[in-house]
Amino acid sequence: MKKLLFVVNPKAGKSVIKADLINILEVFQNGGYEVTVYLTKEKKEENADFIYENAADYDLLVCAGGDGTLDNTVNGIMRLERELKRRIHMGYIPCGSTNDYARSLKISLNPVEAAENIVNGTICHVDVGRLEKEFFIYVAAFGAFTDVTYTTPQNLKNTLGHAAYIIECLGALAKLRPYHMKAWFDGEIVEGDFIYGQITNSLSVGGFKNFVSRHMKFSDGLFETVLIRTPQNPLQLQRIVNCLLTEKLDDELIVFRKTSKVAIKCREEVPWTLDGEYGGSYKNTRVYNIRKAISIMLKDKKDLKN
Repeated sequence: MKKLLFVVNPKAGKSVIKADLINILEVFQNGGYEVTVYLTKEKKEENADFIYENAADYDLLVCAGGDGTLDNTVNGIMRLERELKRRIHMGYIPCGSTNDYARSLKISLNPVEAAENIVNGTICHVDVGRLEKEFFIYVAAFGAFTDVTYTTPQNLKNTLGHAAYIIECLGALAKLRPYHMKAWFDGEIVEGDFIYGQITNSLSVGGFKNFVSRHMKFSDGLFETVLIRTPQNPLQLQRIVNCLLTEKLDDELIVFRKTSKVAIKCREEVPWTLDGEYGGSYKNTRVYNIRKAISIMLKDKKDLKN
């Protein structure tokens, strides 16, 4: 039998995975896999380390959890693949409170159906980002509201879902602050004061449709990068909101670029989030797109925008 490593976050979302665990294992067994289950630990570094140390012994790695669990898995795989010089095939069963990347790839939110689609799916290749020594699968962001995803209590996320983020955002309004930055986009230089920035490869961010979604592709080697300048008055703030809602990104208050790499220099340390989790604080940082770095099993390759 083929060997499958099943990485499960038992606390993700509303713990829906627990009710379906036996049925999921049955799907994998009927698909010809001998399954080893690993329950994730609270410290994300431990989970990435376990995957790095063990995934090479398996034919398929499947993770079940939210975007954070997926991020831990990708970090472990990327570290391992650089040493092995070969691909680690993975599948994803989304059961978090937001599931941004799963929604983007149209992965079923029914755990058993997602497992069936992995067993019967097609290998597809998607881009991965790297910020300093950390990898991310769909978003690196800084500034206004980006800390909400990792400061919102897990029990609040589980109970209220997306409403939990809205509650936390209301409390974050008073903390808006600009960062004076200089950014390099594949040779172009942009400088100014910015309240928000995101480098993405996803149709959904924070549980909501990404405002650059019509521009993105999962495996073109390019990020969709947005920097939002600091509004000087309420009218400018309203203008920014209207532009984002209508995906009109040619306003002078918004910097939008499709780019393979981004370098940012700031006068002070800037906290970043990677896939919704704290990703470190840096004055100077570089972000790279690693094209088609992850091999993921999907139901229908047509669901992947290439």
